[in-house]
Amino acid sequence: MNSRALYFAPLVVCLFLGTQTTLAQVPSYKFDPEWPKLPLPNQWWMQGVTGLYVDNDDNIWVLNRPSNLSNTENYAQLDPPAAECCVAPPAIIAFDNDGNVIQSWDTPEGHGMMVDADGYVWIGSDTVRKYTAEGKLIAAIERIPEDEAPEGKYSPDVEVIVDQIEEVRADEAARELYTIDNYLNGRVMVYDMDTLQFKRGWGAYGKPLSGIVGGGATDGGGAAYYSAESADRETGTQAADFVGHVTIGLSVDGLVYVADRRGNRIQVFTKQGEFQKEFFLAVETRQRGSTGGIAFSHDAEQQYLIVPDIQNNTIWILNREDGAVVSRVGSAGNNGGQFHGLHMVDVDSKGNIYTGEVHSGERAQRFILVD
Repeated sequence: MNSRALYFAPLVVCLFLGTQTTLAQVPSYKFDPEWPKLPLPNQWWMQGVTGLYVDNDDNIWVLNRPSNLSNTENYAQLDPPAAECCVAPPAIIAFDNDGNVIQSWDTPEGHGMMVDADGYVWIGSDTVRKYTAEGKLIAAIERIPEDEAPEGKYSPDVEVIVDQIEEVRADEAARELYTIDNYLNGRVMVYDMDTLQFKRGWGAYGKPLSGIVGGGATDGGGAAYYSAESADRETGTQAADFVGHVTIGLSVDGLVYVADRRGNRIQVFTKQGEFQKEFFLAVETRQRGSTGGIAFSHDAEQQYLIVPDIQNNTIWILNREDGAVVSRVGSAGNNGGQFHGLHMVDVDSKGNIYTGEVHSGERAQRFILVD
């Protein structure tokens, strides 16, 4: 199939209210083979994408892992060069909406990123680092490893970053920075955006940090669901703590969405950590799990959640109100418009979707909103 003609058809939902019928048009997307502009400069070969963010000017910032470039790809770096390609790229590459590279610089590899309204770039890793748009480090929340704890292990409510950061987001009106670290499989940690001082945090179901018991526990009840790592798939017992690889998104109406990837679920909280509800997605998915991140549709109400699935290699479009699947974008494969290691997703002001891949995908792609 010609990739220029690759469409993802919309689903039309009919809602019958008395004698009236309302048609709600679910968004559909078309793969854009002309974004970004290729080849990249300087013989760069983009590597595994571990962070992706669309800023307020619709520039697309990509965090990748230059160290992934293998010895069968780095011929241009040999002395003397063995071929014209390739060279490990800088860790940060920013594109404009037309796909041109407009900024690039090196930084320690990380996971998760965002760009605030003032143009500062925040990168998650084993810490959180704040950079200027040109790559100058100006602040950091440092990681304090477990082996530095007084007794070799921290309590769950320790107000420091202990394990790897998965994602970084900000409530700029409140000047608050939201992070997810992987300590005990996942803690929502909120910091003052200016002083970087810890303010509050919580675990799955809004439990206080001190109540986290280690993640993956199966003493919870409620709706049937199967964790990707659960040993109790027959009973459908759900994990009382996050299962792992947990990411975060903030909606315009003041809710915090937490995607527990290996738990195949999304939990919703107030900004104070009060649990509201949860959705389950592709619950039979094992290993890496289905709920790999949170982005929102570009409409004022953010009617849809846009969720990347690294295991099934597809983008799920969910109704934000109830978590119902209304559409999908893409499938597993190496061709344009397909995914191999779908890892990151974000949306621009026009509703177009941008994706980043790890594994053998190692690229960024765009899907244009058609309807």
